[in-house]
Amino acid sequence: MTMPLAQQQSDFRPASHAAAASATPATIAEISSGLLARQAWTSPKYLYDALGSKLFEAICALPEYYPTRTEAAIFARHGAEIAHAVGPGSTLIDLGAGNCAKAASLFPLLHPAQYVAVDISYDFLSESLSRLQQRFPHIEMTGLGLDFSSRLDLPDSVREARRLFFYPGSSIGNFAPEQATAFLRRLRANADGDGGLLIGVDLIKDDAILDAAYDDALGVTAAFNLNMLRHVNGLIGADFDVRAWQHHGFFNADERRVEMHLEARSEQVVHWKGGQRRFAKGERIHTEDSYKYTRATFVGLLEQAGFSTVQVWTDPQQWFAVIYARVIRD
Repeated sequence: MTMPLAQQQSDFRPASHAAAASATPATIAEISSGLLARQAWTSPKYLYDALGSKLFEAICALPEYYPTRTEAAIFARHGAEIAHAVGPGSTLIDLGAGNCAKAASLFPLLHPAQYVAVDISYDFLSESLSRLQQRFPHIEMTGLGLDFSSRLDLPDSVREARRLFFYPGSSIGNFAPEQATAFLRRLRANADGDGGLLIGVDLIKDDAILDAAYDDALGVTAAFNLNMLRHVNGLIGADFDVRAWQHHGFFNADERRVEMHLEARSEQVVHWKGGQRRFAKGERIHTEDSYKYTRATFVGLLEQAGFSTVQVWTDPQQWFAVIYARVIRD
C-alpha cells in the first residue's frame, strides 16, 4: 500500500514557496533575532533549501568529507548484525531524509513495514521519495516536510508500532549537547516500549581531518554555506550580496565542535523585512556547529534521554560510530 506524500505544517516553508510574504512570522522573527544578536547567527536548518540539499549531496561525495563513506562502510561491514539487533517490520522514520539513499540502502536488511521520510526541504524530499517508491512498491511510504529540530508532531498516518528513528550522518552534532539531550528525549516520547533509535555519531579525531572535511579544496562546502544567504534573502526579503561574503570552517578544540561561519569581505549594510544591520569587514555570521563526541560521552546522552544502548559499531580507525539504542521501558 502506498501512502500519499503529506506536507506537515511547521514554521518553516520550503524555499520554492518562499518569498518574504509567504514566510511565517515565526520564521522572520527567528532569522531576524539571530542576525541582530551580538554574535550574528542563523540556524543550520536554513542551509537546506532545494539547492542547499543538492550541494550537501555533492559534499558527501568529496574525498575530504569522511562521515558519509565511513558510515556507509560500517553499515556494509556490520549490516547483518545491525539488522539482527533491530529486527524486521519496523516503522522506519528517517529524520533529515534528503535523497532517502541511506535509508534505501538498508531496506533489504531491515525490511521495514513503513518508511516515513522527514525533511525540512519538502520539494527535494518529494522528488526523492517518488523515485524510491517506484523501486520499492511493496513498502508503505509517506513524506513529511517538517522542521523536527524544535518539535516532532507525527500525523496519524505514521504507525505507532515499533517506531525506529533513523538519524544518520552525524546530524545530531548540529545540536549543542544539552540541546541534543532534549532532542533525544523528544524522540523517546514518540516511541512506545518497543521503539528504538539508529543513529550516526561523529567521533573526535585529528584537527586537520576535521578542518579539511568542512573546508574542502573545491569549495563545495563554501558554496553550501553561502547559499544560505540566498535562501534567507527569499525567506525574509533580505538583500545579502553573496559575493560580499566568504566561508570559514574549522575545528574548535575547546568546544569539541566544528564551526562554520560566513565572514563579510567588506563593510556593508544588510536590510530585510522589519530590520537591518551594519556588518563590519571581517564580522561573521555563525551558521552551523557540528559537535564531536567520544563513544562514552554520547552513550551518556542516550541514557539521560531514556534510551539504553544495545550495540555500538565503529570503523577500524574509530572515526565514526553507528549506535542502536532501545527505549527504556517505564
